[in-house]
Amino acid sequence: MKNTINIVIASAIVGAVAGGLVSYGLLNSSTSENKLVKEFYETENAVSVSPHHLRKEMTKGNTDSYVLVDLRSQEEYENEHIVTAINIPAYKDANNSAYDERERIINSFRSVIDSNPGKEIVMYCYSMPCMTSRKIGKLLAENGIYVKHLNIGWNEWRYYWNLWNHDSEDPTDVSDYVISGKEPGVPKANGLPLPCGEGEFSC
Repeated sequence: MKNTINIVIASAIVGAVAGGLVSYGLLNSSTSENKLVKEFYETENAVSVSPHHLRKEMTKGNTDSYVLVDLRSQEEYENEHIVTAINIPAYKDANNSAYDERERIINSFRSVIDSNPGKEIVMYCYSMPCMTSRKIGKLLAENGIYVKHLNIGWNEWRYYWNLWNHDSEDPTDVSDYVISGKEPGVPKANGLPLPCGEGEFSC
């Protein structure tokens, strides 16, 4: 009888400890996951710039708050680029990267920042999945230069305009927001409706 009671007590203790460990593990796992989710959104908000926000600034004629940087080759840039963008090529041509020209790229960005104090520096490359701006952003950050990332690329801006614009923005014309040549260009301020709104939760 005594042995049976000891076994029951021991089983209860083991069960309680095991249950506590499982509960602790689940709670700790959930806390860690929540921390990662929080860090993801903090990073996204710190790094990513919405194309709606950029287009909205252009539409309002407010281009003094940012410098947009096109990372594609000089030839591609001069053929056509997002209006207001300057070119710091991370490509020698359409098929060959210029990642080996690290010092030129770093010094070019540093010069842009020095001559545009307080402005947001935003870069873009070929498309949303393109890793160029992410790699250049990492290179720059490792050298104390912090820039932001347009969360679409040239292809989405130029060829899929209606994919990311809101329905009420259909009257906008992509040709008002692209330009050819060596100069950044000036957008056409047209004052169309902006459903993104203003403030913290705008686009």
